[in-house]
Amino acid sequence: MYVLNDKIKNLVPYEPISGTYDIRLDANECPDNLPDDIRAQLKARLDDISFNRYPDPLASRLVASFADYYGIDPAFVTAGNGSDELIFLIESAFLQKGDKMLVVAPDFSMYNFYSSICEVECDTFLKGEDLEIDVDALIEKINRDDVKLVLFSNPCNPTGKGITREEAVKLVTSVKALVILDEAYMDFWTESLLDKIGIYSNLIIFRTASKLVGSAALRLGFAVADKTVARAIQAVKSPYNVNSVSQAFGEIIYRNKDYLQKRQKTIVRNKEILYNGLMEIAEAREGFEPFSSVANFVFVKTDEAKDIWTFLKDRSIVVRLMGAYLRITAGTEREVSAVLAALKEYFEVNA
Repeated sequence: MYVLNDKIKNLVPYEPISGTYDIRLDANECPDNLPDDIRAQLKARLDDISFNRYPDPLASRLVASFADYYGIDPAFVTAGNGSDELIFLIESAFLQKGDKMLVVAPDFSMYNFYSSICEVECDTFLKGEDLEIDVDALIEKINRDDVKLVLFSNPCNPTGKGITREEAVKLVTSVKALVILDEAYMDFWTESLLDKIGIYSNLIIFRTASKLVGSAALRLGFAVADKTVARAIQAVKSPYNVNSVSQAFGEIIYRNKDYLQKRQKTIVRNKEILYNGLMEIAEAREGFEPFSSVANFVFVKTDEAKDIWTFLKDRSIVVRLMGAYLRITAGTEREVSAVLAALKEYFEVNA
């Protein structure tokens, strides 16, 4: 009988919450589907796709559309089958046996998971009780421990907090390590380092089409790095990693700049409504602590997290349960009103 090796024998497949719910605020997705006019553009583009041919290995038209949206050089950009592919790819290719990488905590759990599959030593830098990163202490640890790669999300998933441009530049320029900033949620903030690509050779930035861009179904992620690093990423990735439909649809969606910019303002406004509503609840309920957020969700610390999660789920509202925390995505204005009303109902019942 074949026996699985130790690193995978106890793993279980990822299983998100199943079932149909009226309101899904658990995955930090964009709350709205694409509008009819953009969907019509996508349908029309289907006729141009040669389904019998392999896709463009460099996703050139998609990359050009993405680069134009952000005002950067397309030569810096590599498209991936979601950011997860790029995370796994870069950890496995840019690190050698004996190298050490560093993540922070709390943060996106897949960074550490992929390192275990790659059999790379991965250390963890712990944030303070305020969930902030002490950049000076992080720099000291990277240099002291000869870390070759550091990876964290900015803004952070799940805390919604972030380090500023100034702090990020200080980090990148103070270490020899490869610094990867996962800016999946930077579309909702203003502290990106995208404009520094090409200046710092040890910087990679991840971006995604799954949040603001509202295209989680397409599984599109992007790695942005200087030309030398970008060519290395393109050399080690699989040749046809982004399918033709995702390439074509992503190209069109990124061209709809006005729509995406309006959507961004709406999501940020709804996040502020959500946060302010949660703060009102916190003022009346001891032990219920929302954290300020620069992302499209709010992180809440509460000893009643499991009970609240169950109460909301019973009312067909799903948020993310993370131990003693809840992560609540900013949905539509109606969804934000509904979750705030349900939370108020919970605390009235459990007064």
